[in-house]
Amino acid sequence: MNLQKITDYLGPKKVINSSNIESIEIKGISYNSKTVQKGDIFVCLVGEHSDGHNYAAGAVEKGAAAIVAQREIDIQDIPVIIVDDTQYTLAQISCIFYDFPSEKLRLIGVTGTNGKTTVTHLVENIFEQAGLKCGLIGTLGQRFSSNEGYREAKHTTPQSPELQQTFKNMLDSGIQRIVMEVSSHALEQYRVGCSKFSAAALTNLTQDHLDYHITMDNYFKAKSKLFSSLKYEENGNNYAVINMDDPSAERFISAVPEGIRILTYGINKNADIKAKNIEFSVYGSKFDCETPLGNKTVNLLMTGLFSIYNALAALAIGIGENIDLDTCIRALESTKGVAGRFEVVEREPLIIVDYAHTPDGLSNVLNAARKVVPEGGKLICVFGCGGDRDATKRPKMGKIAEDLADKVIITSDNPRSEDPQQVITDILTGIKSLYSEKISVEIDRKLAIELAIKNSSQNDVIVIAGKGHEDYQILKDKTIHFDDREEAKLAFKKIKG
Repeated sequence: MNLQKITDYLGPKKVINSSNIESIEIKGISYNSKTVQKGDIFVCLVGEHSDGHNYAAGAVEKGAAAIVAQREIDIQDIPVIIVDDTQYTLAQISCIFYDFPSEKLRLIGVTGTNGKTTVTHLVENIFEQAGLKCGLIGTLGQRFSSNEGYREAKHTTPQSPELQQTFKNMLDSGIQRIVMEVSSHALEQYRVGCSKFSAAALTNLTQDHLDYHITMDNYFKAKSKLFSSLKYEENGNNYAVINMDDPSAERFISAVPEGIRILTYGINKNADIKAKNIEFSVYGSKFDCETPLGNKTVNLLMTGLFSIYNALAALAIGIGENIDLDTCIRALESTKGVAGRFEVVEREPLIIVDYAHTPDGLSNVLNAARKVVPEGGKLICVFGCGGDRDATKRPKMGKIAEDLADKVIITSDNPRSEDPQQVITDILTGIKSLYSEKISVEIDRKLAIELAIKNSSQNDVIVIAGKGHEDYQILKDKTIHFDDREEAKLAFKKIKG
């Protein structure tokens, strides 16, 4: 793509060394000096731990054809484009380079603290049950259909060049609908900048990522950008899906532009789509669903109140997409679950692995697990908290585990650069019964899982929380292979035979 075309699109900017800008062809986009290819445009991002301006000279040595920066830098031989915000400009360049793919398909964004992964997978199944090809982007990776494996992704929401390239690849393969998880980081950092969303959905808003956002109000403002970005189109079908039971529901509704249709769902308040007469078992859940298209009984293969909310959110999106109710219900009922989300890995004792890594997430999964503990059995919780992340949630999660479980084993999660013992100490400050038999500490996660199984009986339920689908553990100086599901199966076989 011609560099002149890119600079024309960017709006206000200053271009240094611009004499031959119309003759320069841009072959790719890079924001990492280690991966620069000849002919790339290199964008200097300013992050928490590094500043891309310091690597601009190295990018030139590797063959960068142009540099985008937020300040003047000492580069003489190629054009340097000075802009106010390189992060936003990276999104602009990505969109124009890949020819604005999101404008040529229906893009549905799902945001919230918990539930995004399950909701997007449920929506994927609804589309496929309706005979519509659907692309999926999120925490587990990317895939072009449910029949293929995930393509690895570094983030829940990829950086803008990778994201726009994925949109284009999906579009080129015949996909006209994409459902994706949209993280607060992605919204704050413009990873989805310039993307055109046809619909936005909210699962919930509870404490997470305060190490980055600092306050819950900032967290809300980041999430709400997905809804305020929706554009009214006279002949379009743009809508917002809101969880009416979430305390922040009205604030999100107020962020939706005038003219955009709003579909609400819930259990405890009046909503367009509502669940009543809810029943749970270890094998799933059942509820009566009231919708604008009629009422139906739904039998899910997933259990827990959070699963009901996830199903309602997905159903609201299906209705928003004008898919008939029977098809939507059939899709919900045929979805077996998502990797690492209340995933049962063994029975007797029942061992459940879940991604819950926030106070609300841990509360939800333990409350759901409590409902399936057999008479005379106990609920055992194994969990830790991630290092280099919001430390204020650690004592809260300790208290939740103490209040809801019969036995708690506190261990390491992904300590990253932090001392795992310090993370555990932070968790313990929220626990009152520190010196009782109820609370144990085992810093080695493998041994903690073994300890839970060793101290369990046939009627117990063990919840291993925090890592879910992850098959790695991030330590201070390395990342090792570690999968809670594998470790639980191995320990079960070793101890229970």
